[in-house]
Amino acid sequence: MTPEDGQRIVQLGKRVLRMERESLAAVEDRLGDEFARAVDLVLQSHELRGRVIVAGMGKSGLIGRKIAATLTSTGTPATFLHPVDSVHGDLGIVGKEDVAILISKSGESDELLALLAHLKGFGVRAIAITADRASALGRHADVVLDAWVREEACPHDLAPTTSTTVALGLGDALAVALLQEKGFQREDFARLHPGGALGRKLVLKVEDVMLRDQLPVLRDGDTMRQAIVMIAERRGIAVVVDGENRVEGVMTAGDLSRLMERRSEDVLAVAVRSVMTKTPKLAHQSELASAVVYRMEQHGLMAFPVVNEANQLVGVVHLHDLMRARVV
Repeated sequence: MTPEDGQRIVQLGKRVLRMERESLAAVEDRLGDEFARAVDLVLQSHELRGRVIVAGMGKSGLIGRKIAATLTSTGTPATFLHPVDSVHGDLGIVGKEDVAILISKSGESDELLALLAHLKGFGVRAIAITADRASALGRHADVVLDAWVREEACPHDLAPTTSTTVALGLGDALAVALLQEKGFQREDFARLHPGGALGRKLVLKVEDVMLRDQLPVLRDGDTMRQAIVMIAERRGIAVVVDGENRVEGVMTAGDLSRLMERRSEDVLAVAVRSVMTKTPKLAHQSELASAVVYRMEQHGLMAFPVVNEANQLVGVVHLHDLMRARVV
């Protein structure tokens, strides 16, 4: 491949991304009251313990599967129903409290229209995502979300590209609006995603990972002699506490190095209080471990003292422990 060929191919890719970005921007500009009505229909269904039935044919069906998965993972129970399978027994999953999201660029898919007729028979209300409001789907749906695009990114204006991107964007917009309207929290998300890295980041708290025993504690009157031993034995950190076990400062290997650079005389007799960091970065035992990882990276630190609500030392959390817990 010549450099010219490479540049030409890159420009082709940029053209597609530009067209899809512009299509999404146009849909954003057109979004209005119908979107609010669609969200309200789903919320009404949810209050009646109904769920969302998502359907579409071909590429629209693939987008529908993703929308159903996103809704379910954000607290709005949803299922994908293939229009063809629906007339062979799968309509048994449909209840009158449900609401449907039907996706079709043309709005004239025979299979989808047949499904719509059956859903109407059950009393199910329908939200159409279509490029043609005047289509059969648009006319018979309760709410229409305008997914019109000027053209597909395909040079022949045939392969679904910009149209499926727009449909997916509208599905995501519905899911996130519903999430916020229902007050769906990080903890709710974690409850629905207990496995894998995502679940660990959303569930694991500092108290689940921190060291609790043999903490590297120094007290008022201790000198660098005790601090050096503590830092060497306890993985690079020593915590200075007062008589009520409240954190007053921190000594690290970095603090020790800087002290050695500044003073040529014997440092062993130097009071820790005169050297320690008096405003140390702390972790709270109930905060998410992933949040602590972020702050460690932000400040270039390897360990934090962990405190309770009274600012009393209850543990120490190390980056290596967080890595072993696969939070990083």
